Parts: sequence; structure tokens; C-alpha cells
Amino acid sequence: MAGHSKWANTKHRKARVDAARGKIFTKIAREITVAAREGGEDIDANFRLRLAVQKARENNMPNDNIQRAIQKGTGGQEGSSYEQATFEGYAPGGVAILLDVMTDNRNRTVAEIRHVLSKHAGNLGESGCVSWMFSRKGFITVDKKEVNLEEDDFMLEVLEAGAEDIELDDSDVYNITTETEQFEEVKGYLQEQGIKVASSEVTMLPSTSIAITEADTAAKIMKLMEALDDHDDVQNVYANFDIPEELMV
Repeated sequence: MAGHSKWANTKHRKARVDAARGKIFTKIAREITVAAREGGEDIDANFRLRLAVQKARENNMPNDNIQRAIQKGTGGQEGSSYEQATFEGYAPGGVAILLDVMTDNRNRTVAEIRHVLSKHAGNLGESGCVSWMFSRKGFITVDKKEVNLEEDDFMLEVLEAGAEDIELDDSDVYNITTETEQFEEVKGYLQEQGIKVASSEVTMLPSTSIAITEADTAAKIMKLMEALDDHDDVQNVYANFDIPEELMV
């Protein structure tokens, strides 16, 4: 949990910079297109599409862009045919890395991801080498200052609303974990209470984490995570590191 939550918070800060130059729009559009292609254009009936469109709106993606991506997925517009893939590997310190990828050229992407990993002292692994460590969960963060309840009372209410787990991290952010089926219900409950959600996503959370205490190793891991996240074909990067806040640079 710790590794994911810290990287997730870093990603959300970084996303605001990416959005300014439109880079994040490309990744979101791919997700919308594939979700629409697989489950249809009805947002109410297509959970994956609903999440992708929600992410698009949270990042201020223009509605025209969203509609074009949906139409591309349902055959209304021609475009590249993207293949989904999961890549697995290791970062410095033995940290497990899991990647969601969408590519129109798998061989090219494999070569490029292998190069990024090796350049940053990591390596690409075989299928199944680390995926068993991760589970798909809903993950919601709320800044403590947004909550007008005592910590114990708030945690109890969130659990009663359907959350699987909730913890307050060392940066005063509540990290809320749900089963995917309860994700929207718990998020909706928070919004009904007037509590601002800092971030929300269905993601892959590690069952165990690796504590990283050396500054040099921490720096290498963060540079690798950012390099992977910057790759055009990488939709999501997951890892199981636990790095102290002061080393998260």
C-alpha cells in the first residue's frame, strides 16, 4: 500500500504538468477508445469506459476529444488499432514493476521498455514473475483537512460505506482501499458528504512492499518510474516500493 500511495500522489502532481502540454490526453484517449471498443459506448453500462471518461474530465480534457475517442473505439472514426499488454520486471532494490501498455507495435514497445529498464538499473522479467503480488482495487485519497470529523469517526463511516481499508499516511492524506465493485459507491458517499476527493482510480495494489532506505537506490527507482510513466505506450506503472517521504525526490 505505502509504495502505491506515494507513487500515486507523485503521479497526480506530475499529471497536472503533463496535462499542460496535452501528453496525458493521448493516454486517456487510448484508454477511452479501447474501453469503448470492448464494452460499447454506453457509459452507464460500461464500467471501464465510465472510469476513463471520469479521468478525462478530471484532467479537463475537452468533450470533443472524449467523443472522438469513443467514436474511434466504436467504429465511427478510423485510427490505429491498439493492443493491450502487461509487462513485468524489476527496479533497483528488487522492487517489482508492473506495466499496463497499449501499443500498435508490440515488438517496438518491448524493445523500448527493455531499454528504459536497463538504462535505469532495472530489467524486464517473464510473464507472471511479479503480477501475483498485485490485486486490482479501488483507491481513493482524501486530504485530512477536507474532513470535519475526528479521525476514528471518519474511518468508521468510510468502512461502513463499503471501503475495505482506510489509513492516514505520514503526509496527512487518507488512503482508502475498496473492492472494485464498491469503488463508485464509496466515492459517491464521500461526495454526498461534501468531502472533496483528491484522487480516485481503479488500480493495482501490491500485497507486500519493499522498504527502501538508501537515498541512491530511492533516486534510481524514482527516475525509472518517471521514465516508464513518460513512455507514450505505458498507460499505468505500478510498483511495491516503500520509500520514506524525505527520499521521494
